[in-house]
Amino acid sequence: MPLETIQTIETRGLRWINVSRVTSPEMEYLKREFNFHQLHLDDCLSPYQRPKLDIRSDYLFLVLVFPIYRRKTREIISSEVDFFIGSNFLVTVHRNELPPLINLFNACQASKSKQDKYFTGNPSVLLYELLNQLLISCKPILEFLNYFIDDIEESIFRGYERRMVREILIAKRDIINFRRIMQIHRSILTKLIEKSEQFFSTGQLKLYFKELIETTGDIWEVLDNLNQSINSIEATNNSLISFRLNDIMKLLAIASVCFLPVTIIASLYNMRVPNLPLESNPLVFPSLLTIMAVSVLILFIIFKKKRWI
Repeated sequence: MPLETIQTIETRGLRWINVSRVTSPEMEYLKREFNFHQLHLDDCLSPYQRPKLDIRSDYLFLVLVFPIYRRKTREIISSEVDFFIGSNFLVTVHRNELPPLINLFNACQASKSKQDKYFTGNPSVLLYELLNQLLISCKPILEFLNYFIDDIEESIFRGYERRMVREILIAKRDIINFRRIMQIHRSILTKLIEKSEQFFSTGQLKLYFKELIETTGDIWEVLDNLNQSINSIEATNNSLISFRLNDIMKLLAIASVCFLPVTIIASLYNMRVPNLPLESNPLVFPSLLTIMAVSVLILFIIFKKKRWI
């Protein structure tokens, strides 16, 4: 008897078995029901598996990963979906983390019109729609990253360069993770078209999956643009921080030079060197203060004329 985490839709000669938890009991059920290879079931149980496509005589085993954005931790992580594709069945194995997959299954379960649309005797149309929905779900994450980078850029030019160092690193981490997730999708889908003649009509499959390949290419192009943007923004931010640090160092150097005469005069009178000017004058203290102030003012005027400050 199937577990609660295993749901099935069967109509028009096609079965979709949706496995929403990845534990040993679910894998044992699939082993009994379909006699899938143990290595593929072990791959499902593995915490992370690289995207791949394996060809068996009676089914295809497809592994793909898709991005999920975690708002609490502000990071993009990957969620794996394992597909077992036969001539009259589609098995999806996942950890119940991807709304597009969950929503499509629920919609097909509840709607006869959806079943008529996607269940066509072989899984090509259903697989296309499922992958299409999963790829479409990447676009809001791309839009968020774009807004995030724009916000970083605006903040940098409002004078928040130091605060933006951490934000830039977060954006770079997210883009790197996203690129790692998507980097092999295109080649996997191309291989799927080339190697799956025995399960679906090649012409029909090319028609459906050409659009998916274009979508993965578009996603990769956007990621590439975002990567270039954040690298340019990081370089700009580093330049602004360096410029401000140089300004601070210049001001400190000018201040030390301006007060150098004050330090020398104060040191000489503190050492009680004999026969110093004004030493016995009762107005020595205000006189020295005046000399010090005038020397600082003269140096300040010189630096100002040189446009060093």
